[in-house]
Amino acid sequence: MNKEEAIGFIDDYFEDYKDIMFSTSVYDKLIEFRDIAVNLRKTGNKLIFAGNGASAAISSHCSVDFTKQANVRAINFNESNLITCYSNDYGYENWIKKAIESYADNGDVIVLISVSGTSPSIVKAAEYAKKNSLKIITFTGRSKNNELKQIGDLNFWIDSHSYNIVECTHMTWITTAIDLVIGKKKYET
Repeated sequence: MNKEEAIGFIDDYFEDYKDIMFSTSVYDKLIEFRDIAVNLRKTGNKLIFAGNGASAAISSHCSVDFTKQANVRAINFNESNLITCYSNDYGYENWIKKAIESYADNGDVIVLISVSGTSPSIVKAAEYAKKNSLKIITFTGRSKNNELKQIGDLNFWIDSHSYNIVECTHMTWITTAIDLVIGKKKYET
């Protein structure tokens, strides 16, 4: 790809970000996410984040920021000993479900992140959470009717098959909800 083609690629790529990430159609959902988090802070319950791969990294970052920055208790399941122990004992497809079973309390909210919305470990976790009356917030992409979105209570879906655009949008939307809880976009840490 020559420079002119690369510039065209970048223009098109960034246009996708503008159309997806900054759509006003997500505003009401972000405000609802904020309201859920504020309520959790009042009740002492927590957000429980889970994902695979980059979605696990997003889960780690956002759970820490919700706790540290927004004063909303949040955890994630990204310790290698937890993942390998639960995967070994219960199967990889069941490890997140079993972790939720071990760590969730009544009133907690489960935040599940999956680009495809079809990862078995994430879908089984959502099914368990739904069966046990835990509220579920989902972040997905690809198919509008993906399994995870069908189970969730509050769904952030992105009409894209581009992994990086979907993942970066998930990250931006979640950190926007954090800053909505704080009520500022600039603050000291």
